[in-house]
Amino acid sequence: MLSDALAAAVLEVERHVGAAGWDQPARLFALVPTHELIAAAPELAAQLGTDHPEGHLSSIEQEDFHGGMDLTEALAHLAWPATVAGCVLSLERAFLPAQYESELPDDPASASDVVANHPHRQELRLVTGVLRDGARHAVGRLRTNPTELLGGADLAPGLSAALLATLED
Repeated sequence: MLSDALAAAVLEVERHVGAAGWDQPARLFALVPTHELIAAAPELAAQLGTDHPEGHLSSIEQEDFHGGMDLTEALAHLAWPATVAGCVLSLERAFLPAQYESELPDDPASASDVVANHPHRQELRLVTGVLRDGARHAVGRLRTNPTELLGGADLAPGLSAALLATLED
């Protein structure tokens, strides 16, 4: 089932990104069916292995993603070839717990400064993946509670929608 393969790929990317620690830029990965990747590049079989369940997805990091652009702008300029089944985006964001949201000014730049300097801010790594068929899955990890991982299809609906738009023909 592709949604299970997507969840597995998102978890794999989260572990990969998490191994490098915190304070990372947004990172983007293409998702390609592993059997298609090995068929196109047999030399990768030794690195990827050949014992994968049906529908397994391999992630391929897009090293040149973001290029200094705003994340929204970078996603708006992104389009994938038909060989890409989906994509995963990892990003880190700071936020305030709900009881402090009333302290935020209306101006987005000022609000960002308040959050960045607030003593109760929380930091989250969010890893969100989507497939061309509309399947979506996301996981989130708080910096203050690194052993707990939250996840689900509806965890990041806005980001999922933006990623799905990059897959449209």
